[in-house]
Amino acid sequence: MQPATRREDTVEDYHGTLVADPYRWLEEVSTQETQAWVQEQHSATRTYLDAIPDRDQIKQRYRELFNYSRYSTPYKKGERYFFSKNTGLQNQNVLYTQSALRADMKAVLDPNALSADGTVALTNQAMSEDGKLLAYGTSKSGSDWQEIRIRRVDDGRDYDEVIRYCKFASIAWRHDSTGFYYNRLPEPGTVPGEDQTNYSKVYWHKVGTQQEEDQLVFERPEAKELSFSPFISNDGAYLLLNVWCGTDPKNRIYYREVTSDEPFIRLLDEADASYTFVGNDGALFYFQTNLDAPRGRIIAIDTTKPERTQWREIVSEQSDVMDFALIVNQQFVLGYMHDAHHQVKLYNKTGTFLREIELPTLGSIMGISGEPDDDELFLSFTSFLYPSTVFRYDFERHELKPLWETPHTFDPSGYETRQVFFTSKDGTRVPMFLTHKKGLVLNNNNPVLIYGYGGFDISLTPNFGITPLLWVERGGIYATVNLRGGNEYGEEWHKAGMLEKKQNVFDDFIAAAEWLIENKYSNSTRIAIEGGSNGGLLVAASMVQRPELYGAVICRVPVIDMLRYHKFTVGRYWISEYGDAEHNAEHFKFMYAYSPLHNVKEGVEYPPTLIMTADTDDRVVPAHAWKFAATLQHAYQGKNPILLRFELKAGHGMGKPTAKIIEEESDILAFLFQTFSMQ
Repeated sequence: MQPATRREDTVEDYHGTLVADPYRWLEEVSTQETQAWVQEQHSATRTYLDAIPDRDQIKQRYRELFNYSRYSTPYKKGERYFFSKNTGLQNQNVLYTQSALRADMKAVLDPNALSADGTVALTNQAMSEDGKLLAYGTSKSGSDWQEIRIRRVDDGRDYDEVIRYCKFASIAWRHDSTGFYYNRLPEPGTVPGEDQTNYSKVYWHKVGTQQEEDQLVFERPEAKELSFSPFISNDGAYLLLNVWCGTDPKNRIYYREVTSDEPFIRLLDEADASYTFVGNDGALFYFQTNLDAPRGRIIAIDTTKPERTQWREIVSEQSDVMDFALIVNQQFVLGYMHDAHHQVKLYNKTGTFLREIELPTLGSIMGISGEPDDDELFLSFTSFLYPSTVFRYDFERHELKPLWETPHTFDPSGYETRQVFFTSKDGTRVPMFLTHKKGLVLNNNNPVLIYGYGGFDISLTPNFGITPLLWVERGGIYATVNLRGGNEYGEEWHKAGMLEKKQNVFDDFIAAAEWLIENKYSNSTRIAIEGGSNGGLLVAASMVQRPELYGAVICRVPVIDMLRYHKFTVGRYWISEYGDAEHNAEHFKFMYAYSPLHNVKEGVEYPPTLIMTADTDDRVVPAHAWKFAATLQHAYQGKNPILLRFELKAGHGMGKPTAKIIEEESDILAFLFQTFSMQ
């Protein structure tokens, strides 16, 4: 039983509605009272989880299944290939290089050597064009803040300089390898706290000099909310800026010649659609865009004649969603999503379809690489029962073959994945993947774990994971729902699950559980739901709206307080997705109606719930989870556990070491197996 949490009389007026906030004090993270409360909560949670009889057995099995070699998608710079590898249980992936694909692997950077407990992670990397210098970012304890260093590939030594004050930074090397462009934020203390993630600037850094000597390349202080990500065209001729605001997918593109000191040309400055630079032939720029094409197309803009009337469509919008685009072997390599799984098609520069690259099975492309003049491309393919595998495609032979074998101890032959479709509350057809043992009996009693996200234009495509394997191994059904709010069916699908239409996402998720019950897969006492971040909001809102529909809830690093989320760290970046209840009365109405924190009711029996957060989560601050746990525990004091799990030296999830992943996932599985009596 968790300790009672002190309530205070804080009340705020939102457009004439008085809203109580009795746990506002938990937002003060560093106070002695808050820290004591968190420790007491976590101790109670650990007592519960550690007492589960087979938790150690679960952890051991998780380690066994996680202990296999994993590779990232290789890419080529200069005469060398680069990729990451994890031998199985290393806390962090190690960056390697090869002089040829079958040559010996040489370690370039081992993040495991940067900290004893694996909590220093590699966040991003950029290799110079000649393959001799690596600019790499690291973060500590899962923070979004990162530091950038430069390493010589040949001798493994770092230059002296350290580049700080970076978050979501891009690194763009000039092709002469003398230095790179990068974006950074203000030095802490030079701006008010609420502006710490505003005032993005682009700098030029010359290798071998200190950050204080870096040259300012671009800023727009009059539009402090804009962020800038620099990149260099494949031919090395142009410096381009991706200009974005928060999480709004609509962006701008500025450019100038790399050798120029003239002001940037604002090629696309209306933020009327999403524009992704694909490549160029001299002054002719190619973009993937959803302008007048919600499911995506390829257009060409001649920068010497940039008027919109001069733009040309190269590949028109298809019935499937264009998910990615690049130019390899002077062909467009286009990734499409067909009912939430990938297909890869090749087109020539005039937009003529050439062929489709046949993939191993229904699944996902998790990474793809290649340069315009290469005769090969690499892709990483995965599915629910298919470990991520790197393939090499030979353009001359039109052959796709595995580059490295990834043997795994799990035998998938006794399991299957299939896709079903159900109808949501308003009649919308929604897809769902189901993975389970072959010969499943529809007995109204199978344990089901439903995973969802539903927001920010992010799609859930088939992916290999150890937690789903353990779940189906014990007889469970693992369900992944492709909710509105994602990009599975393009921008219209995204728009149908944001702002005033956010309730559609919860309706879709609720309808998934109802379909599983109606079709005799399970019953409400045997259905668990899981989601993280925006998915944490999803499961919290769904549980609060329909508590009787679920038998267990896993709520990870959730966004919970929809009236105040924008006041913390990068929360204001999400206003385009969620809305602004503080300053917009219409937004307040629909956000208050679903905000999980404000819709918990006393006297309702809530299902067993595990709420999870971490001390260094500077994206979705822990106060969301803390206030939700306190609110649920106050409203419901019955037999079902309402637990708060708090991770130290961890963040929102990025860069989490393997040891922490195993502990966390073992806790989740132990909680669910105990709740559903799954032996």
